[in-house]
Amino acid sequence: MSTEQAMSDAVSLHESIAGAFASQGDWERAYQHLRAALELSRACPPVIPEQLRREVDRLRRERAQAREESLRDALTAVYNRRYLDRKLADLPAPFAVALVDIDLFKNVNDNFGHFTGDQVLRRVAALLGEGLPPQGFCARYGGEEFVLVLPAVAAGDAILLAEQVRTKVAEHPWPELCPGLAVTVSVGLACGAGGGTWAQVLDADRLLYAAKRAGRNRVAYRDSEDGYVIQYRP
Repeated sequence: MSTEQAMSDAVSLHESIAGAFASQGDWERAYQHLRAALELSRACPPVIPEQLRREVDRLRRERAQAREESLRDALTAVYNRRYLDRKLADLPAPFAVALVDIDLFKNVNDNFGHFTGDQVLRRVAALLGEGLPPQGFCARYGGEEFVLVLPAVAAGDAILLAEQVRTKVAEHPWPELCPGLAVTVSVGLACGAGGGTWAQVLDADRLLYAAKRAGRNRVAYRDSEDGYVIQYRP
């Protein structure tokens, strides 16, 4: 690699990393990389080639890390809405989608404080990520709501997994985190052909609200085109 090419690569990498940090709202680190790109483009005399090659290698690693961070939720470390949008656009059929919402989460914040609320979000996210099938993933949909995407999972297996998720959260030793604390989730599960659309997410959202209307701490899924089942196993 020539010195000129290495410098061009380094400038491009700084700009790419700046864009990744800007997408996360980390304006200070974005500015630092943009300033570094400007200074490097004005460097005279040129940087020593070996030092420059090492800098390019370091920047490539940092760019990969920055891109990964830009696809992760800062609080819970699960994937974020940006990642979900990208994956659903390309996901082949069939797949199942489960929308998981923490029941009465506002009460957790009001009664135990926002610090405890953040800890609850982290622990629920960790529980949701356990035991997912290959290629499956958890993403934070917004607030106290998460999405489980389950590619190539049969409807019966998806229902079982959704029930396991509900049970794991309900039976978690929450009082160890804060005395008197109890946490449950409601789940809306949509199984279908998929095809890379948001149709299943919207259906899962409708089923989630059906589970909440039925009393929360439940799993709702369709057993026919027009009907659905509310499942609860105390």
